[in-house]
Amino acid sequence: MKSLVTRFVKDESGATAIEYGLIAGLVSIVIITGLNIAGPKLKSVFEQIGNALPNAPATPPAQ
Repeated sequence: MKSLVTRFVKDESGATAIEYGLIAGLVSIVIITGLNIAGPKLKSVFEQIGNALPNAPATPPAQ
């Protein structure tokens, strides 16, 4: 029984998994925050592009 407890205390695989989980959580929070900050600017850029497309010529001008 003592060897089982000693082996359990020395096992760090669970701690590693928890650390990776925390890192993944922090990265996702940073990504979500960045998208919330940049979202309105990106939306306006894509709206400008979308509004300009119907006015664009269908074929390139002749040379």
